[in-house]
Amino acid sequence: MEEEIRSLPFECQECWYVWEEEYHVRHFDDRHGNEREIWLRSGVPVPPPSSGAICPKCGCQHATMFPAGYLSRHPELMSPAEPAPPDATPLLSPVQRRVYPL
Repeated sequence: MEEEIRSLPFECQECWYVWEEEYHVRHFDDRHGNEREIWLRSGVPVPPPSSGAICPKCGCQHATMFPAGYLSRHPELMSPAEPAPPDATPLLSPVQRRVYPL
């Protein structure tokens, strides 16, 4: 029996959120010589992934599945884990202040 880890990317068609799900896939031969696969998530058998995955952000069931390895070639599609910290540099106005006569 062989086991491999597959990371499959998905994109929600409702909110355009992009995420990856990791699966463990076990390959084995049954008693009749046929090749079989068992898909596991967190050690629990699940059906093979399809384009009907549920979005973890909005709960929509309309998702598109990309080919394996797609996000490694297109990292710009992944949203950052947390926003970048704000810049602490003070903003200076390019306009000179008016000097009012007293």
